Amino acid sequence: MKRVLWVAFFLVLFGAVLLWRGQPGGVPPGLAAVGDRYEVEILRDTWGVPHIFGKTDADVAYGLAYAHAEDDFATIQGALLAARGRLASVFGKDAAPNDYMVQLLRVWDVVAAGYPHLDPATRALCQAYADGLNHYAALHPDAALPGLYPVTGQDVVAGFVHKVPLFFGLDRVLSELFADTRQRDVSPAMPVQALAGSAAPLGSNAFALAPARTADGSTFLAVNSHQPWTGPVAWYEAHLHSEAGWDMVGGTFPGAPVILHGHNRALGWAHTVNTPDLIDVYVLEMNPDDPDQYRFDGAWRDLEVRRAPIRVKLWGPFWWTVEREVLWSVHGPVVRRDHGVYALRLAGYGEVRHVEQWYRMNRAQTFGAWKEAMAMTALPMFNTVYADREGTIYYLYNGRLPVRAEGYDWRRYLPGDTSETLWTETLPFEALPQVLNPASGFVQSCNGTPFRTTTGPGNPDPAAYAPSLGIEAGKMTNRTRRALALFGTGATVSWDDFVAYKYDVAYAPESRVGRLRERLLALPAPADSLTRAALDVLRAWDLRTDAENPHAALPVLALAPFIETYGRVVDDEALTERLGTAARWLLAHFGTLTPPWQDVNRLRRGDVDLGLGGSPDVLHAVNGDLQPDGRLAGRAGDSYVLLVRWAPDGTVHSESIHQFGTATLDAASPHYADQAPLFARGARKPVWFDEADIRAHLERAYRPGATE
Repeated sequence: MKRVLWVAFFLVLFGAVLLWRGQPGGVPPGLAAVGDRYEVEILRDTWGVPHIFGKTDADVAYGLAYAHAEDDFATIQGALLAARGRLASVFGKDAAPNDYMVQLLRVWDVVAAGYPHLDPATRALCQAYADGLNHYAALHPDAALPGLYPVTGQDVVAGFVHKVPLFFGLDRVLSELFADTRQRDVSPAMPVQALAGSAAPLGSNAFALAPARTADGSTFLAVNSHQPWTGPVAWYEAHLHSEAGWDMVGGTFPGAPVILHGHNRALGWAHTVNTPDLIDVYVLEMNPDDPDQYRFDGAWRDLEVRRAPIRVKLWGPFWWTVEREVLWSVHGPVVRRDHGVYALRLAGYGEVRHVEQWYRMNRAQTFGAWKEAMAMTALPMFNTVYADREGTIYYLYNGRLPVRAEGYDWRRYLPGDTSETLWTETLPFEALPQVLNPASGFVQSCNGTPFRTTTGPGNPDPAAYAPSLGIEAGKMTNRTRRALALFGTGATVSWDDFVAYKYDVAYAPESRVGRLRERLLALPAPADSLTRAALDVLRAWDLRTDAENPHAALPVLALAPFIETYGRVVDDEALTERLGTAARWLLAHFGTLTPPWQDVNRLRRGDVDLGLGGSPDVLHAVNGDLQPDGRLAGRAGDSYVLLVRWAPDGTVHSESIHQFGTATLDAASPHYADQAPLFARGARKPVWFDEADIRAHLERAYRPGATE
């Protein structure tokens, strides 16, 4: 269990699941008949985007599952199997840490307790989505994973219960606890000056402009999440339309029966990752006479002890079942290690209403109804930027923020022997940082502090929030700085301006990159001629990462390890060493220190190999991995981009782009990489929202299973 849980989970989903070519998965007979319950038509437009037209909302959810399975069945199945805690039974020991985590968190206890209390319409939606997967599996048994079917609505909900804690850092915490030694000290009772959330490794952008700030009186919204380009949290575009009033377009993840962010005719929203402190670790004092007892408020309490069977595939038809203890205290799940016994407390633990909240947000037609859905706070995190056809713009620092006792350093481990450190309440929704219709006419969220959401009056007051809440008080990403600079002038913004701002590729001089560059240039001239030449390139760089820029490759390669490590100290020696390493790399692979940035920065998908502008932590973000040929192959950053405007007459118009295309796994499909050329040049395609427009740009129309 010393392996990193998150890494193991993703290796399985990205690798073994995608390569699964086993025997038929034992799909029970008769599952195809579930399709008879639903009335739905799938309209694929000329970009392959599915528009799901159904009589009821449940019909639409069933159709969404079927359409998404056509494009990404393996990833959907992997996510559901992971939530079941059954990955190791199919993919072997490397997947066992995930299955242990499912048992440790009692995912299925949570689902069993909460699922019956979900809104009946939400349960119907989840079951319909499950039926869409069951129908597809019945027609494609060779692609079905063994032991998964039939899928139920509970599986769909379990997928969210399983995945959401990973968004706010459970993987990092478990990795720490499974290290060979204790990674943090235990906090004594002491004053604390500040508590900042951890830095997000990537990021996202969202902007909204009110009619008073736009050239034609429209309302603008940018939905611009930065996600991995493949895998279980890669975006998939869909349009959902029912005769019952659900009409929503946007991005969703494998296994999700709703749009997670996008727009309907009346309103829209975008999420970005925030990093409040939502997990606390307690060090338990154990009874020397009984290893299953811990001290709490002066008395010994019994740990709840279970033995979790984990079935592990060995080879061929052979399995082995291993047992691991899973423990529980008054705080929550407990991990026993040689260096201590640790309890975890997670904000939002026990919550199952994630789908219900997003579903209500999808169907909302007014700001009041949408905000009421947000007030459920079933989602324990995520900045959210909102806009609508009435001209309302809004920002919310969403989160289940624990109300903690002052006097402890909550960044450290906590003493687990006292109820003083056992928080039971979270900050009320109305008290969360938020900005409604500021005088500046714009809001932005680029993974920075919520206290700099806009310019001028209207920002939340940092003094109103205790340091122990863990809000990112001082975090300023480059993207935050650039958004504030571009939108904060007070000038009127045209649609073309709005698009240009979204695709901005500059680093601000005061950004981390700008400051590191100035530090390098201020160092004494090195004796090494190559490093001196590299400094000349750095001096000539204009802090931009345009595709043609000849001076961008060297600084981006040199500074990439430091770009998004906000607040961490970097010494001069490390900076100089990285500059030299980057210079040698470029000379070895390109024969020059100044290749055009697009020669280095690439989008690769099958046979498609395109040059890109953009880089980490610019508004047009691209994060890549170095390849043996010297190039960077993009893996994350700008992915699904949706730009929306509500005209003064209330009509909605939008355009979108995906870095690859709709066909996630089918390399033979024309939609495997058909959007990549548009993406590479910063262009977008129209979003067809009306049925007449969709049928005018129709590739095919069909009922699920009708063409099998």
